Amino acid sequence: MGIGMRELIIILLVVLVVFGTKKLTTIGSDLGNAVRGFKKAMSDSENDEHGSGSGTNGPPRQIRSEGADAEFPESKSAQTTTAQKSDRPA
Repeated sequence: MGIGMRELIIILLVVLVVFGTKKLTTIGSDLGNAVRGFKKAMSDSENDEHGSGSGTNGPPRQIRSEGADAEFPESKSAQTTTAQKSDRPA
Protein backbone atom coordinates (compact mmCIF):
# COMPACT_ATOMS: atom_id res chain seq x y z
CA MET A 1 0.00 0.00 0.00
CA GLY A 2 1.25 3.40 -0.87
CA ILE A 3 0.10 6.70 -2.15
CA GLY A 4 -0.84 6.38 -5.79
CA MET A 5 -0.96 9.08 -8.43
CA ARG A 6 -4.71 9.61 -7.96
CA GLU A 7 -4.35 10.21 -4.20
CA LEU A 8 -1.40 12.54 -4.74
CA ILE A 9 -3.37 14.66 -7.21
CA ILE A 10 -6.32 14.88 -4.77
CA ILE A 11 -4.01 15.97 -1.95
CA LEU A 12 -2.39 18.63 -4.17
CA LEU A 13 -5.80 19.96 -5.23
CA VAL A 14 -6.96 20.21 -1.61
CA VAL A 15 -3.75 22.05 -0.66
CA LEU A 16 -4.23 24.39 -3.64
CA VAL A 17 -7.79 25.19 -2.58
CA VAL A 18 -6.84 25.73 1.07
CA PHE A 19 -3.76 27.90 0.54
CA GLY A 20 -4.30 29.46 -2.88
CA THR A 21 -1.79 29.86 -5.71
CA LYS A 22 -0.08 32.98 -4.40
CA LYS A 23 0.53 31.49 -0.96
CA LEU A 24 1.76 28.21 -2.48
CA THR A 25 4.40 29.99 -4.56
CA THR A 26 5.73 31.83 -1.51
CA ILE A 27 5.72 28.61 0.54
CA GLY A 28 7.58 26.82 -2.27
CA SER A 29 10.22 29.51 -2.62
CA ASP A 30 10.71 29.72 1.15
CA LEU A 31 11.04 25.94 1.34
CA GLY A 32 13.56 26.00 -1.52
CA ASN A 33 15.62 28.69 0.22
CA ALA A 34 15.57 26.69 3.45
CA VAL A 35 16.76 23.51 1.71
CA ARG A 36 19.47 25.46 -0.13
CA GLY A 37 20.66 27.04 3.13
CA PHE A 38 20.68 23.66 4.86
CA LYS A 39 22.76 22.10 2.08
CA LYS A 40 25.20 25.03 2.18
CA ALA A 41 25.59 24.70 5.96
CA MET A 42 26.18 20.95 5.64
CA SER A 43 28.85 21.42 2.96
CA ASP A 44 30.53 24.16 5.03
CA SER A 45 30.51 21.84 8.04
CA GLU A 46 32.09 19.04 6.01
CA ASN A 47 34.78 21.41 4.73
CA ASP A 48 35.57 22.48 8.30
CA GLU A 49 35.79 18.87 9.51
CA HIS A 50 38.16 17.79 6.76
CA GLY A 51 40.35 20.84 7.18
CA SER A 52 40.24 23.68 4.75
CA GLY A 53 44.02 24.22 4.82
CA SER A 54 43.94 26.98 7.43
CA GLY A 55 45.65 24.87 10.10
CA THR A 56 43.08 25.53 12.82
CA ASN A 57 42.31 21.91 13.63
CA GLY A 58 43.30 22.23 17.30
CA PRO A 59 40.92 22.48 20.23
CA PRO A 60 38.86 25.66 20.53
CA ARG A 61 40.37 28.51 22.51
CA GLN A 62 38.80 29.55 25.80
CA ILE A 63 37.66 33.13 25.89
CA ARG A 64 38.80 34.95 29.01
CA SER A 65 37.15 38.10 30.27
CA GLU A 66 39.14 41.16 31.24
CA GLY A 67 37.30 41.97 34.47
CA ALA A 68 36.79 39.99 37.64
CA ASP A 69 33.90 37.61 38.08
CA ALA A 70 30.67 38.96 39.50
CA GLU A 71 30.13 38.47 43.21
CA PHE A 72 26.67 37.99 44.63
CA PRO A 73 25.72 38.49 48.26
CA GLU A 74 24.60 35.35 50.02
CA SER A 75 20.91 35.09 50.74
CA LYS A 76 19.54 34.52 54.23
CA SER A 77 18.59 30.92 53.44
CA ALA A 78 22.16 30.15 52.36
CA GLN A 79 23.54 31.75 55.53
CA THR A 80 21.20 29.78 57.81
CA THR A 81 22.03 26.55 56.00
CA THR A 82 25.73 27.24 56.48
CA ALA A 83 25.16 28.03 60.16
CA GLN A 84 23.15 24.84 60.65
CA LYS A 85 25.91 22.75 59.08
CA SER A 86 28.57 24.30 61.32
CA ASP A 87 26.48 23.63 64.49
CA ARG A 88 26.38 19.90 63.81
CA PRO A 89 29.18 17.80 65.26
CA ALA A 90 31.34 16.09 62.71
